[in-house]
Amino acid sequence: MNKTFQPRRNRSVFLTMAEQKLLATPFFFRFALPCPYREPLWSGSGVQLDDACRLPTFGQLDSATGDERVEWAELRAAWSENGLAFNLIVSGKKKSPWCRASRIEDSDGFAVWVDTRNTSGIHRANRFCHAFRFLPAGATGRPSQPVAVQLAVERARENPKPVDSEILKVRSDVRQKGYRLEAFVPAAALTGFDPAEQPQLGFTYAAIDRELGEQTLTVGSEFPYQSDPSLWSTLDLVR
Repeated sequence: MNKTFQPRRNRSVFLTMAEQKLLATPFFFRFALPCPYREPLWSGSGVQLDDACRLPTFGQLDSATGDERVEWAELRAAWSENGLAFNLIVSGKKKSPWCRASRIEDSDGFAVWVDTRNTSGIHRANRFCHAFRFLPAGATGRPSQPVAVQLAVERARENPKPVDSEILKVRSDVRQKGYRLEAFVPAAALTGFDPAEQPQLGFTYAAIDRELGEQTLTVGSEFPYQSDPSLWSTLDLVR
């Protein structure tokens, strides 16, 4: 499969023209993104994903406000039977990242949501829906070290099995104008992860920065993407 995304219209939405003008354009589509196979995904030196793993972002399709969104983060993703790996590259900063392990959701960093059953029609998460947060710094007692945690999906009907944060892997390189973050979510942290039987995952992400703002895959926080799996896109796990 090539790098071209596959937009899928959300057929369950019927709105008047007046209502449509109030909504972001990506709201009307469900995007399917190819996620390449790579192995090994993680080693002692982290993970370096090539350009073929780069994911597009569709926030610039938002015509509701007429504002052009500037992309300041690049995300790359890959998979294997052992889990999922991500590279996040943030540029254009003038200040150091603000990160506190004690204030995960207020910190600069990267959030990812994964549904191992791609149950796109539901509005409240089930036990196959996961949320993870990665910070480039801010570890308790070691403020220069990165942080990786599992979080509960807001308003979930049922939660996946909790995992020890120690099994999540993260590395970072903080520089003057940004940072690079490498993350690995092992299969053991993903309830129901079975690429052979379920090669599509529900997926969305957000890069969050106090200085630069919020960059999302599709819609922003004007919609409850943090808690509503019907607003997530699809990762096609391809070889």
